[in-house]
Amino acid sequence: MDVFHQLSTFVGLDPDVHNKLIASFIGLITVAGLRWILLKLLNRRIKDPRILYQWRKGIGYVSFGVAILVLGRPWIPELQNISTFLGIVTAGLAVALKEPLVDVVGWAFVLSRQPFKVGDRIQIGNHAGDVIDIRIFQFTLMEIGNWVAADQSTGRVIHVPNGRVFQDTIANYSQGFQHLWNEVPVLITFESDWEQAKRLLLTIANRHAEHLSDTAQSRLQEAAQKYMIFYSKLTPTVYTSVRESGILLTIRYLCEPRQRRGTEQALWEDILRAFAQQDNISFAYPTQRFVTSASYSESTSPLKSSNRGKRSQGIGNGF
Repeated sequence: MDVFHQLSTFVGLDPDVHNKLIASFIGLITVAGLRWILLKLLNRRIKDPRILYQWRKGIGYVSFGVAILVLGRPWIPELQNISTFLGIVTAGLAVALKEPLVDVVGWAFVLSRQPFKVGDRIQIGNHAGDVIDIRIFQFTLMEIGNWVAADQSTGRVIHVPNGRVFQDTIANYSQGFQHLWNEVPVLITFESDWEQAKRLLLTIANRHAEHLSDTAQSRLQEAAQKYMIFYSKLTPTVYTSVRESGILLTIRYLCEPRQRRGTEQALWEDILRAFAQQDNISFAYPTQRFVTSASYSESTSPLKSSNRGKRSQGIGNGF
């Protein structure tokens, strides 16, 4: 305290201001110390990283609010005397710091309305990833997609300003229905037995995804209480269509948002094994066929001989 007294005397501070500075300093140190002790206790007792993160963020928000109250309370009488000055300063700051203020409002919106929360997989604008942190001015994504196929992580961390929630569309992979519809297209030749191929594909799809139907049904009922979500069929299915190079059989099935690539790989491996055992089913791919006319004798008329060697070209099927 003697140090503070000597410093205030040297600077020429009023004794009342000196006492308020000391009170604010002691209050700030007390709040910081309590926060540090609580975080130490949490780190020792809570092993689940998700729960630990939520507690740490909650303590951080509470500590920040208490610190503001502790620092501001001794100065309330002085603040009342300069309210006009603060009003002018606040108006100036609102214009100069428009973007940070929008980010703070966006942070409040995210916490109150919860378009997403930590752990959700979202896409906002051109960026997609798992939400790994939410702060006052920005939230952080562990990026997925981009140059990596099937929504897998790239390893990059993206910091997005909170104000973007008011500007860009947000797609949440994890809220609501909590499942994704994924499709695997399989193209076979026109000469293949497409009905048998369709039966094989449906059997394979049911083997890998039918067990999700019951879980999806219960989650759909929960989501229907909040959103107008309705599906008449949740079991896997196979759709038939025709393309230039062959018959397209498209498997449509439910999967977890983070299991897209794994389930697709498992499906394709079973499809390759099943088709390899069938002589009447072949994959189609773009090919070219050249057809030549029959050979003619030397006595053929000039009109007919002009067709000799004529070729036709087009897109066909692979066998």
